[in-house]
Amino acid sequence: MKKYRIGLTTGVFDLFHIGHLNILKNAKSQCDILVVGVSTDEFVQAYKQKTPVIPFEDRKQIVEALQYVDLVVPQTSHESKLQMIDTHNVDVMFHGNDWKGSPTFNKLEAEFKRRNVDIVYFDYTAGVSSTKLVETIKQETVLVVSA
Repeated sequence: MKKYRIGLTTGVFDLFHIGHLNILKNAKSQCDILVVGVSTDEFVQAYKQKTPVIPFEDRKQIVEALQYVDLVVPQTSHESKLQMIDTHNVDVMFHGNDWKGSPTFNKLEAEFKRRNVDIVYFDYTAGVSSTKLVETIKQETVLVVSA
């Protein structure tokens, strides 16, 4: 028996990489059912001021295909995490520790507590992010074009 029945994690999951896999694998190791909120293109544009490289529907299908994931739902705002928790009777929220202590998560943590939902932060996978991958691709493209 795992520690939690139903867990939730959310993310953009753009340019899927080992950090994404780590959080999903670690989350699933602690719960029976893992619900994953994949951020919509509109939500990412609104809070990160950039458009994902991979469109929402494709990112959703990639995450749905993973053995660690039981259900994928669209994440349309930070507050939609609370709707997902309520709709799916979530016991625990899993997230990378890069968000710990942020104003957004401080506010959400109070709501999690009110709903008796634990939050578990996982160590951020050092040295990898979709943003870093995009920067590397751009840099390599500039080098090739310049050569």
